[in-house]
Amino acid sequence: MSERKLVVGGFYRHFKDKLYQVKCVAYHSETKEKMVVYQALYGDFSVYVRPYDMFMSEVDRNKYPDVKQRYRFEQVFPGGQDTDGSVYGDTTDNENAETKTKEEVKPAAEEETRFSGDERADSQVDERLMRFLDAESYAGKLEVLSELRNNLDDKLIDAMAVSLDIEVLPGRPEERYASLRKCIQAHAKYEGTRLRI
Repeated sequence: MSERKLVVGGFYRHFKDKLYQVKCVAYHSETKEKMVVYQALYGDFSVYVRPYDMFMSEVDRNKYPDVKQRYRFEQVFPGGQDTDGSVYGDTTDNENAETKTKEEVKPAAEEETRFSGDERADSQVDERLMRFLDAESYAGKLEVLSELRNNLDDKLIDAMAVSLDIEVLPGRPEERYASLRKCIQAHAKYEGTRLRI
């Protein structure tokens, strides 16, 4: 079996079906242990750190016998397909679910409780966010943002900002939209020149 690789900036689904983005790999200052820094793409967008080996580990089948994923965290491709070929967000069981090569992990407190049906429904990623994340360029993101202008809320603006590693300060929705738009426009302006010498 080939060694799985962590993708910094990649999106990962925890076996309890919440979405995270890997921010970086860090090292414990005393022990030099390799750690994964990752951020929730739901709720208050908390940032977590977990030992690399634990992040990449398999789900404890004794504790969670009904889980379909093989690994704690599995990489997903917003707006596209998971690593097993299924469309992200599709909750239909896959015939080969037991043999999926997936990754995942979650804060220890969350591992202690099972998801109820309501929590699972709340954890689904907003389709509007998926369209934004799926845009391949800043110009594309601007286009999606413009299309969604009259259909934005604070939670969605926060999620879009987090995906770009920027912060949009609290305020009225139209102010927050304008602030996010300006940041993306600045990125778009320099997007084509970054690789030029």
